[in-house]
Amino acid sequence: MSDSAQPRLALVGDRGNHDEPSHPKIDAMREQWDVVTEWVPTVDIHDASRLDGFDGIWVVPGAPYFNQKGVHLAVRHARENALPFLGTCGGFFSALIEHAQNVLHLPEAEGVDEDPEKLLPLVTPLTCSFRGEKAPLTVKEDSLLASIYGTTNVEEVFHCEYGLTADFMGAASQGSLQISAWDSDGAPRALEITGHPFFMGSLFQPELSSAPGDEHVILKTFLNAVRVSASTPSPQHAL
Repeated sequence: MSDSAQPRLALVGDRGNHDEPSHPKIDAMREQWDVVTEWVPTVDIHDASRLDGFDGIWVVPGAPYFNQKGVHLAVRHARENALPFLGTCGGFFSALIEHAQNVLHLPEAEGVDEDPEKLLPLVTPLTCSFRGEKAPLTVKEDSLLASIYGTTNVEEVFHCEYGLTADFMGAASQGSLQISAWDSDGAPRALEITGHPFFMGSLFQPELSSAPGDEHVILKTFLNAVRVSASTPSPQHAL
């Protein structure tokens, strides 16, 4: 819960990195929101104190990030403090790896936030790569994502050409972290954490099919969760 009158949302990422097309889209939309947004460069995050006072965290696209460890600190802060979290494209990967590292303690995830070279064996080209194009998705029944869409069959815009190996994906999506959407080849494209007010990662990018005043339903739901978080005393339990 923030001390300010308006909800505060941290946009964690390296603004303009890789000429990421989502960044100008986000900048255009946030000017009209009743939520105070702040870009938080990954290199500024050395501990969770940099994120104090925010009511939600969005890890935006733009991987590889300048400071992956800072990104994982942001993910963990949201996960453990029940702050609304959204991670799109690179944010999806970061949420999955942070959970594998700090909750499941998978050996293959150890140290990848400090040494990006350790991540390379886990990366693989996506079989279905739709750069900037819409592709069909199957959404898990009874998931948060299904409740947001109101259906289990949708199409979304992708801008990502790489994923993580099927073996690692399977090992990492255990416990409270569940895969909630798959592409036509059965590859995971979205995740969520059960028992959390709002924790979602997606390889597709809802911001790319949004416009100021006409935001994607996922963004609308996420922003509403941030508003609720701002008006609710911060829980101290870890998930």
